[in-house]
Amino acid sequence: MPSITTGNIAGQPHYIPITAEELKMTGKNTPDIILVSADAYVDHPSFAAALLGRTLINAGFSVAIISQPDWKDREGTDFAQFGRPNLFFAILPGAVDPMVSAYTPALRRRHDDAYSPGGKPTRPEKTTLVYTNILHRLFKDTPIIIGGIEASLRRFAHYDYWSDTVKQGMLADAPASLLVYGMGELQLIEIASRLKNGESIRDITDIRGTCYTMSIAAFREHPPAGTVLPGYPDVVRKEIYAEAFRTQYLSKDTLIQPHPKTVIVQNPPARPLTTEELDIIYELPYTRKQHPAYKEPIPALTPIQFSVTTHRGCFGACSFCAITHHQGKEIVSRSEASILREVERIAKMPEFRGTVSDLGGPSANMYASHCANWEKNGPCPDKNCTTCPSLKMGTEEQLSLLRNVSRIRKVKHVFISSGVRYDLVPTTEDGDKYLKELTERHISGHLKVAPEHISDRVTRLMNKPGKAAFDAFCKRFDALQKDKPKRQYLVPYLMSSHPGCRIDDMVTLALYLREKGMYTEQVQDFTPVPMTLSTAMYYTGLDPLTGKKVHVPLGDEKRIQRALLQWKDPKQYDYVVSGLLKAGRSDLIGDLVPNKGLPPVKKSGSSKKRRV
Repeated sequence: MPSITTGNIAGQPHYIPITAEELKMTGKNTPDIILVSADAYVDHPSFAAALLGRTLINAGFSVAIISQPDWKDREGTDFAQFGRPNLFFAILPGAVDPMVSAYTPALRRRHDDAYSPGGKPTRPEKTTLVYTNILHRLFKDTPIIIGGIEASLRRFAHYDYWSDTVKQGMLADAPASLLVYGMGELQLIEIASRLKNGESIRDITDIRGTCYTMSIAAFREHPPAGTVLPGYPDVVRKEIYAEAFRTQYLSKDTLIQPHPKTVIVQNPPARPLTTEELDIIYELPYTRKQHPAYKEPIPALTPIQFSVTTHRGCFGACSFCAITHHQGKEIVSRSEASILREVERIAKMPEFRGTVSDLGGPSANMYASHCANWEKNGPCPDKNCTTCPSLKMGTEEQLSLLRNVSRIRKVKHVFISSGVRYDLVPTTEDGDKYLKELTERHISGHLKVAPEHISDRVTRLMNKPGKAAFDAFCKRFDALQKDKPKRQYLVPYLMSSHPGCRIDDMVTLALYLREKGMYTEQVQDFTPVPMTLSTAMYYTGLDPLTGKKVHVPLGDEKRIQRALLQWKDPKQYDYVVSGLLKAGRSDLIGDLVPNKGLPPVKKSGSSKKRRV
């Protein structure tokens, strides 16, 4: 697999071309690679088209972007605007899964899209399939590479929440040449290099981090070495689905899944980028602005324009989260020097007003974390990194980074908006120093944390720390508030209707929050996205890793669970009462007022019984 090296920065365009006229200004009539993006083009490293496009340009290829093409136009005019690329098309379906972008967890249609000008929805459902079919019709013999979060999580047969069915792996439906899973930079560079050197796309079947298809006849005659998963449609059966998922989840080998008309082969994962490679791609000359062709603002840019990515990966491996499957468990951190250079460039922008809105990654305090086992064998698939003694947290390195970024001229505030894993803050003097400095200098009145729940039977299935860990952190956080003139608050992210969660668990959580003086207007109702452990539980009613049965909230129970955490909302009154009755807690209904919600907790020493 190739490496990413420093290229010709001077050869990078101010913006990657999105029109034929802009392409000609770079001296090219036809690009090597055309990125077809369902998001508007924002030239910022948090947006896939910019990051991948500039990385490919840095590797010596010419790139153009087709941004949010009109997929309803039968002529495919937008898709054909650059003609046929020299090497391939690559589909970028969006930073958010298109189906999650289109529907709420309650399957109601959304009416906005933060990644489009003016927040107006433009992308089709099942974006990858729609875009790929159009391109295949227009340019039948041109290689089409699919990837991004949509294809990456659908590389095998998977449960689809929106149709309540198990669907084939995406390569069985999309007329694409290869599927890239994971972050994609190394895979796309290698594909482009080999095509440029004259290889046929049909012969490129050995790149790590990619999936390809082979005919059923070829598979029977010359099966590749690897583990054969239960095929489609056999995998529709719930016990078999759980078995297949467990194999996928724990395997690092080549995986093969037969389908009725083809066989999908997944090569082992691509290697993570090195620190040096991350430094290079994040220091490319992004303008950090939306393309000037857009006349309306793109909402997703506003909160992250002056944010900085410090690392990749997440070893938290929360059961409901797709980050681990996409970025991997292994943490790769940028060097402090590279991050400082990026902030210095940001500070020179005329739009910068002194605030770095976020300095972090999937969990900010995983920066510089390391395990010696990662270098030899990669992360352990069957162990929880967060409780492993081999893991070394990068607390000191993150503190050094925060302090040095804060010293840069024109930087007034450096915030950690992406939140921290509270259970990873060391219970040592260094950890106390970190937490004190974090709360005094790097949060804006509140700290985002994600306990998700406090019922231990639920958090175990979520692969999250339990109530004891959250209580201990709350105690440490509260101790820091004693001498402050203005109190800061914890903002907890909470989830309802996760597999294993019952109504009585939600009643317990509501009572707990009320005792703590916490309340959240926003509750994340569990959404089963493809390829997560929680989704496998949701579909099968089993924990694939243990084979034990799991309760799955459905229908009205989901609505009731969510309502129990929104007890102040008069609209939820009937659902809250229903939930209390179902949980056998009619004793808690007495003080519940339709138009006022729940009263505050009685002060200690009162002779009256506390009620919700």
